[in-house]
Amino acid sequence: MTDVASLSLPARHVTSGGTRVYTLPVRAFPNFRANTYLLVRGDPHAPAYAALVDTGGSGPDNLGDIQAGLAAVRAGYGEAVSLETLTRIVITHPHPDHLGGLSALREHTDAPVAAFHSAVPFIEEPGAIRAAWLMQPDAQAAWLGLPPGGELDGRIRRRGSNLSVPRAIPVATPLHDGDRLDDLLHVIHTPGHEGHQICLRVDEVLLSADHLLPLNSPPLMPARFLRGSGVAAYLDSLDRVEALDGVTLALGGHDGPMPDLHARIQALRARTHEKLDGLLAACTQPMTVHDLLLALHPRLRSIQAVLLLDQTAALTEYLTGTGALSETAREDGAGLFTRA
Repeated sequence: MTDVASLSLPARHVTSGGTRVYTLPVRAFPNFRANTYLLVRGDPHAPAYAALVDTGGSGPDNLGDIQAGLAAVRAGYGEAVSLETLTRIVITHPHPDHLGGLSALREHTDAPVAAFHSAVPFIEEPGAIRAAWLMQPDAQAAWLGLPPGGELDGRIRRRGSNLSVPRAIPVATPLHDGDRLDDLLHVIHTPGHEGHQICLRVDEVLLSADHLLPLNSPPLMPARFLRGSGVAAYLDSLDRVEALDGVTLALGGHDGPMPDLHARIQALRARTHEKLDGLLAACTQPMTVHDLLLALHPRLRSIQAVLLLDQTAALTEYLTGTGALSETAREDGAGLFTRA
């Protein structure tokens, strides 16, 4: 039984159109937090619409955190909402910390799921997606120039074994860029961090998923590993979101709110170009992606290694695409990069 007196009050924003947006933080995995969002319209005592945007992860505390957040919304704001009364679930992108909680939620709600159309197979056919992904890591490890048998080599070869959703769940509403979901949420396709990612706009509020984060740049991997990923797509998506008129608040998939959308976009763009400049300066001779990783991060920690390896590969791919780097193939399949 949840002690409502002990629950912290979720942050709330009421949009100009009257939609109540609640931030429900969850422990997606042990020691890793993410945000889910509850959107409510209509009479608080009998809401006409209640949507959960993202579901957190598959960690042991995730479902309980969502239920506690809903209980706090009921107790603190008088909203008659629960998992059983949800009318919609929306997935912004099929990463484990946003999609992984869906299976557990399915035991408590029949709310129809919406996701970007190209993300649907990740939700409806997770086993098939894993099989396809598992065919790629050998080629990835070779192109990256990873020492065979090393820790990074093993982790890259194993990462396709993770399933965001342990069982197939139907998606009722495949979304496309420009759609207006439930006559409320404007869908904006924002690839880069993830090729199937969407942001959702409701009035002046943007639910920015992992495209815009307040404290960090989103992790990137090269488009050659995952279609729609990469620096070029990310920068293009920043431009698309920056062109939105009238957005005064962005709420990301992690951490706190972003009240100045344009300032945050400018900072993220500038940081990306700093990373590109740093990699270009580090490429002093023909180097593999792994060589560049170690040059850029000589004190590399194991916990960061795969994310920074993917980022280094994404930066290298972008600079090769712009002609700042040239690529040749080593006999073992590794890419060798030289400043043009």
